[in-house]
Amino acid sequence: MKRLLVATAVIEGAAGVALLIWPSATVGVLAGPTVVLSSVALTLVRLGGAVLLAVGASAGLASRRPESRTARGVVWGMTLYNLGAAGGLCVPKLALSQGGALLWPAIVLHA
Repeated sequence: MKRLLVATAVIEGAAGVALLIWPSATVGVLAGPTVVLSSVALTLVRLGGAVLLAVGASAGLASRRPESRTARGVVWGMTLYNLGAAGGLCVPKLALSQGGALLWPAIVLHA
């Protein structure tokens, strides 16, 4: 379980930082380069980046004691998040026929 927590900390933390610092470019790589974000969408993307950074931080902290009840709770939360993220990421590709270079890898990573 420690490897899962560490991998989640690194991947989600990096995604969170990318969404906070380069929201348009990050969304472009996932949803496609033709996607233009409004100011409201940029705010929500940055909020999502903060959430991913928090997920990464909680996974990183839980990795210090991977057999604790806290770590198990973090893993359950990550499982729910990953199911929702995989489903949510499928929408641009399947329903809207859009997608960037990293959309399928992101879906597979969360599935």
